[in-house]
Amino acid sequence: MNKKVFLIVMAGLLCSKGLLAEEQPRSFTGEEMVVTSSRVEEPKKTVTSNITIISSEEIKQSSAQDLGELLAEKSIGHIQKYPGASTTVGIRGFRSEAHGIDLRGKVLILLNGRRIGTGNLAKIFTGNIERIEIIRGPAAVQYGSAAIGGIVNVITAKGNGTPTLFIEQKAGSYGFAKTTAGTSGSTGKFDFSGVVSQSKMGDYKTGNGKKYINTGYDDEKTGGFNIGYEFLPGNRIGVVYNHFEVGKAGSPSYLSQNDFDDYTVQKNHSLDFIYDGSTADKHFTWMTRYFTGQDKYTFFNPTVSNPDGYDDGIPYSKNVDHKGAQAQVTYNHDFFRVTTGVDWVKYEEISTPYAPFKSGYDNPAGFLLLKGFLMDERLVLSAGCRFDSYNLMYQRFASSEQQKQGSDSITKQFGVAWNLHDSIKLRASYGEGFRMPATDELAANFISPWGTHYVGNAALKPETSKTYEAGIDLASKGLTSSLTWFTTDFTDKIQATSIGGNATWHNLGGATISGLEAEFSKTLQPFGAEWSVTPYVNYTYLTTYRDDSTNALLLYTPQWNATAGLRLHDQRGFNGVFNVAYTGATMIEDYENSYPAELVNKGGFAVANMTVSKKFALDESQKNGKALTISCEVDNVFDRDYQYAKGYPMPGRTVTIGIRGDI
Repeated sequence: MNKKVFLIVMAGLLCSKGLLAEEQPRSFTGEEMVVTSSRVEEPKKTVTSNITIISSEEIKQSSAQDLGELLAEKSIGHIQKYPGASTTVGIRGFRSEAHGIDLRGKVLILLNGRRIGTGNLAKIFTGNIERIEIIRGPAAVQYGSAAIGGIVNVITAKGNGTPTLFIEQKAGSYGFAKTTAGTSGSTGKFDFSGVVSQSKMGDYKTGNGKKYINTGYDDEKTGGFNIGYEFLPGNRIGVVYNHFEVGKAGSPSYLSQNDFDDYTVQKNHSLDFIYDGSTADKHFTWMTRYFTGQDKYTFFNPTVSNPDGYDDGIPYSKNVDHKGAQAQVTYNHDFFRVTTGVDWVKYEEISTPYAPFKSGYDNPAGFLLLKGFLMDERLVLSAGCRFDSYNLMYQRFASSEQQKQGSDSITKQFGVAWNLHDSIKLRASYGEGFRMPATDELAANFISPWGTHYVGNAALKPETSKTYEAGIDLASKGLTSSLTWFTTDFTDKIQATSIGGNATWHNLGGATISGLEAEFSKTLQPFGAEWSVTPYVNYTYLTTYRDDSTNALLLYTPQWNATAGLRLHDQRGFNGVFNVAYTGATMIEDYENSYPAELVNKGGFAVANMTVSKKFALDESQKNGKALTISCEVDNVFDRDYQYAKGYPMPGRTVTIGIRGDI
């Protein structure tokens, strides 16, 4: 279908039902609760920005093994995925950072509202998640640096109700095996939820039948728990732990230059202590948190086997320790809400042996978020501001001299939402984003393995953005849809430049990115009340995505991507999902075949996944929760030969069978 025709059809679907309804304004019925956009729980009807929610049911029905696979399936953004536990996401032309400090990226990944410490989505498992909230667009006022293109907030599940226990075993193509166990529930004032898993997979074949050697992984362990105690009504102290570890993940390089023995060892873990409280009348609510964590990445090259010529058998490592704290208080009134607080995060990064250095970020910040409610909450006004202070330290191991530098940033945000009717909401917003320069960009002084001398530039300014957006949301009788227009002016882009054998970084130009985002789903019951059928479509189309100085199209940015699918559910335990995700063509740098890299057009592709499951109750009353569930997952149903990153093709058709017992 012509893309312009598609957009016109989507706009008609969004607008027709609400605009033809009765004229008397009433409140929009988007009562689903969200927390990411305002840092406090609020109904979706009061949100002034474009926010997408992936529910726990959608996560359970997906075949995705990690956050990267899940966002790819949902077409949340442009995915860059490589064999061996490395995945990033791009939203509105900006991307998360896979290696090292997440402050280097321009899409921010959160865990329960705080930085998770990595932009690598392959390290974030989906086993103990209540839901995922995605803000498309800047959220620097709420969360600081790197929140330019968007926010992905992973929210951990809390236990509730009668305690349950489950164990699940999966086995599938290419030697895939995964064992998962979990428990959830509450007793008295104590609640708990936790999941652990262990998995492995062998080398796979691509869609055209070629065996891609060294793509498997050994002994991947993931897990997490959320434990809490409500010592007074509305006052809960909690502990949250998350863990990812892979003992040996193949790092095969390009298929055309297949390296048979390189591998990585990776680990990410974090621990949170949280106190959520409120007064009895809920006029005041508050939250305090302390967290600590570590992200480790080590690359091993046992022999000089990679054709790129740079291998020397010496392991390369990058380890990041992070810790931080948050404190905020909210005053709730009938006509307005005020949230204010402070954030603090500290990173320490150590890299060896190439360019061996130790660097650190110390980032205290303060913020103020305001919301006003007029005309019986039909009109919502929001505003916010934030002050960040960045103190950076850079030290080479060969020298005792430290280089230090400080920088401050102030960001603002404004929004309005008009609940035109009980089924329709109009919204508009303005937001600012920024990305602080990394320590090596400011103070580096090292020679790379290929002989380039890198020197930092202390005069670098932060990358900044200004985004305007307007949208319409619809929610009525099983219909949920939205349409958003946005435009972003991105300036002071930090780019590496080289002359001869020397390289440094400069603020060079920027970019203009504009586009449309649409979502549509409708729950139907064509076969009676026992069955529900939900077709859905998600679509992003960029009307402008060019570099301001060269007028060239932005690299690694597809003009459009989309997801379409169908979810089936009955009252007797059957669930099924068929999903097709399309990623559009992109201009990329072809390092596989040339250096310096030539620009080439990487074509688009579509991938279809399917899951079905049937739950069998182990007693006729179905009251004790005991059940047996059989599932089948088929990824890449049509055995397509496709690749997110050029030269790194993904697996061909894979089939996974699972059995789960709930007791």
